[in-house]
Amino acid sequence: FQSQLVPTLYTPRVCINLPIADRQLLLIAETDQHRYTESEARALSIANKEKGDEDAMDIADDDDNNNKESSKITTEETTTENVLQEVEDEIPPLRIINSPIPPENGKWASCLRIIDPTVPNDVLELLELGENEAAVSCATCIFAGRPETTEFFLAVGTVKSLRFDQPGGRKHDGCFIHIYRLLESHRLVLLHKTPIEDIPLCLIEFRGRLMVSVGCALRLYDLGKRKLLRKTEHVRLVPNLIIKLQVYGDRIYACDSTESIFFAKYIRETNRFAVFADDPIPRIIASLCIIDYDTVAIGDKFGNIALLRLPPDADDEVDDPSGVSIYFAEAAPNLHKLQTIAQYHIGAIATSIIKTPLGGPGSDEALFFAAIDGRIGALVPSKTRDDKDFFTMLEMHLRQEYQHFFTGRDHISFRSAFAPVKDVVDGDLCLEFPFLSRDLQVSIARDLDRSPHEVYKKFQDTLNRLL
Repeated sequence: FQSQLVPTLYTPRVCINLPIADRQLLLIAETDQHRYTESEARALSIANKEKGDEDAMDIADDDDNNNKESSKITTEETTTENVLQEVEDEIPPLRIINSPIPPENGKWASCLRIIDPTVPNDVLELLELGENEAAVSCATCIFAGRPETTEFFLAVGTVKSLRFDQPGGRKHDGCFIHIYRLLESHRLVLLHKTPIEDIPLCLIEFRGRLMVSVGCALRLYDLGKRKLLRKTEHVRLVPNLIIKLQVYGDRIYACDSTESIFFAKYIRETNRFAVFADDPIPRIIASLCIIDYDTVAIGDKFGNIALLRLPPDADDEVDDPSGVSIYFAEAAPNLHKLQTIAQYHIGAIATSIIKTPLGGPGSDEALFFAAIDGRIGALVPSKTRDDKDFFTMLEMHLRQEYQHFFTGRDHISFRSAFAPVKDVVDGDLCLEFPFLSRDLQVSIARDLDRSPHEVYKKFQDTLNRLL
């Protein structure tokens, strides 16, 4: 593995890969609230310096008027001042860490940075956004309306003068979608700028068009000469605000800011979206991963990870080519309810979840999550019913030995802090088995119809499948 440090002007918010054949480039969108842009901070610094020079001239005039008094200083006082001056000269000058905080509310600074991660400190482009705009989302898109070329365009969603302390929730002075063209010199050129009504937190390419979340609405845009062209829209896909968006085929997975996840489908025959399922449990989702066509893994801001699946009896209605059943499901007050097939409290916010094999060829896929406290964990599926029963029984025995676990609380109470734990075995607790006394190990292994050595081997086999 290799790592390198890339200094940034503001806080990185979004990082995406640019689909370039000859080079591997990354685009980073940086945004900070209560910040001056670099050009504004530079102008402010020059103005303060000029003001400081004027103050210094006034001080010099005052010193000239007081020459008689300064000539009365004794030799010992002069020597003391020289010593103090030498000490001050040895102190390194202060380094400015940040620019002053703007006095007005709703002040944002943002920029787009293109880097080559294989070359240290190789910044190919640094484009600052003006007019108090904050970049909140980015995506690349190859528009199907331009069949003569496979050129991709960069879409950036921005919001102007976003404020959170206003009555009624968030306020802003306008939202936009910027479309950029990437030149061969890896410079960004603004093609056009499309105004929209609400914050575009999610951008994603969908069947040769750009799918945009506009507050609680969902839209499809195509590329125009002067602005993006709206092709279809669902005016209220979720109740409040779309914060995460992923697609798989014609199916759309949209996360609301407070009401968990919604399943929708794009109907090509009528060019419209239709919602057909939702989660009955309200969750504030922080991460999302698609497991298969009917199953998703989510992490919420209360420190839980859950696997949700569409009911089997809803498949025929959802996949109906005519789309008639979807129309009725959308109009009905009760949509299909997702089933929770697994639930587990990890004790920290899972900021990212991904399904991938960790090792080389032959290793099994697992769910890996990264938590806000720096933890990286894995959820490994059991291959057989015997494996599931073995670890479930082992966990039950260890719960009796570790009454208060590592947190000072009952183990099952901790893992069920938000909702009852379901079909997930605590691997951290099971790994405490080797640290038990020999007599306890033999007793627990006897209840499992195994020897302590066979229990160790079971642990090792599970780790080998993962690695």
